[in-house]
Amino acid sequence: MSAVNRRHQAREWLLAPQELGRARVKLCGMFREEDVRAVALARPDLCGFIVNFPKSHRSISADRLKELCELLGEEDAQAAAREATSGNAVSVHPIWRVGVFVNEPLDFLIRLVSESGIDLVQLHGSESNAYISELRHHTGVGTIQAFQVRNEEDASRAEGSAADMVLLDNGQGTGAAFDWSYVSRMHRPFILAGGLTPENVGEALDEVRPWGVDMSSGLETDKLKDPEKIAAAVREVRRWRL
Repeated sequence: MSAVNRRHQAREWLLAPQELGRARVKLCGMFREEDVRAVALARPDLCGFIVNFPKSHRSISADRLKELCELLGEEDAQAAAREATSGNAVSVHPIWRVGVFVNEPLDFLIRLVSESGIDLVQLHGSESNAYISELRHHTGVGTIQAFQVRNEEDASRAEGSAADMVLLDNGQGTGAAFDWSYVSRMHRPFILAGGLTPENVGEALDEVRPWGVDMSSGLETDKLKDPEKIAAAVREVRRWRL
């Protein structure tokens, strides 16, 4: 499948209704080869890579992004083949590769989308709707825009995003949850993030009923991704149904 076709399919998938009431799961902040291999074995829907954001210990360079995207593609294909052989296939699509960015110049991001192998873009800065529209026009890439939720007004702002999907979080990688009641009146689908772990993600799904969930710090032990937590997180989400 060509990179352009992958991006097109990923965006269509992002815009589709929940499959049989199943919540989607995104695991974020991968920066080592062993992280990528653990993700491929766990088979989430999306895998996120934080790019050019030095404030995060999970940040990687654009060159490293290309390497890890290629590795994930290889490992994912092998895992999917093993599933098919065993008759226990749980995924009907590849693990979508998500580049996470903060206020990158538009020209740089347009070029990186074309060169890196990412399928979707997640924006965590102050990117405008015009920025998102231009990015989509030039690349066709699906977009996720993150919003920090401190009150109901913050959640309401997310309703007006031009992105294909919004992600609601407590902040930029704080690892803490926000008051989930703030999103009770959301009309558009959203990804819930912030303070989620394998232990509490089921409760979050029951109470909030988001389109999907995003986990990062809750997958770590001593600031490194823990393969057992990665596997447990995906298992817990897969058990849940609307």
